Amino acid sequence: MKRALEISAAGGHNVLLIGPPGTGKSMLAKRLPTILPPLTLDEALETTKIHSIVGLLAPGQALVTRRPFRAPHHTASDAGLLGGNINPTPGEISLAHNGVLFLDELPEFKRGVLETMRQPLEDGHVTISRAAGTMTFPSQFMLVAAMNPTPDGKMPGESRCSPREIQTYLNRVSGPLLDRIDIHVEVPAVKFREITAERTGEASAQIRERVVAARRQQQERFAAKKNITCNARMGSKELKAYCALDEPTLELLKMAMAELKLSARAYDRILKVALTIADLAGSENLTSDHISEAIQYRSLDRQLWA
Repeated sequence: MKRALEISAAGGHNVLLIGPPGTGKSMLAKRLPTILPPLTLDEALETTKIHSIVGLLAPGQALVTRRPFRAPHHTASDAGLLGGNINPTPGEISLAHNGVLFLDELPEFKRGVLETMRQPLEDGHVTISRAAGTMTFPSQFMLVAAMNPTPDGKMPGESRCSPREIQTYLNRVSGPLLDRIDIHVEVPAVKFREITAERTGEASAQIRERVVAARRQQQERFAAKKNITCNARMGSKELKAYCALDEPTLELLKMAMAELKLSARAYDRILKVALTIADLAGSENLTSDHISEAIQYRSLDRQLWA
């Protein structure tokens, strides 16, 4: 799971964590900003402007220097997420611009509220129209979502819920929204021996070094592109230019698409994630290993939502 979050941070990819309660989904999501690269000056100025509109700057604070982390409650309205009120003001997705928007208990959000996020996720901005006028706010954020695999929180094989109850619960998150989340990862339950074992994992600083190096490579790649700062923001032209595959690797991807019944949008997401994996490895070309790992992060939703 840490590997998936490292890839997510390195390429600016949206990620969905699926697992029982107590597996550390929320904790890891809240730690994600510690491995993200620092704000550039332009990003800091953009973020500061948005936060100043709603009065979130501390007294005497001239500039936002840390990437935002916003975690709205699942009872939030569409106006709370997208923005609104009488006068057009930024919502949570704009307050998370250049940072992280964390949606815990994803299926508990109203489906209509989640669906309103689809276009801003794709476009990187949101337009709000009210009687007082129309305003467009930026919304280029990393979406990090977490959810239980079943209504009672247990894995499908252990849950007492009926298949119909489980399917109804999972269907609260639509396929089109899932397609806009690049990485889906299962978070397994923590065993007792793992809780009591001595911790030997990598420090956030070490992971951040690799993330920063990968982002630097992407900045060089997209230096001539105005609105593309990371792999997750690539369009179709960039995919064709930077994600060329040899014949065996292309056949591997086609086979996976057919077997897992993935959408065309999922195909693009796989290529974007694979390019980030290649960046972390310092590779100039996409290989079957990069594609295979990226496919793993798309197969979970088809296993659970089939």
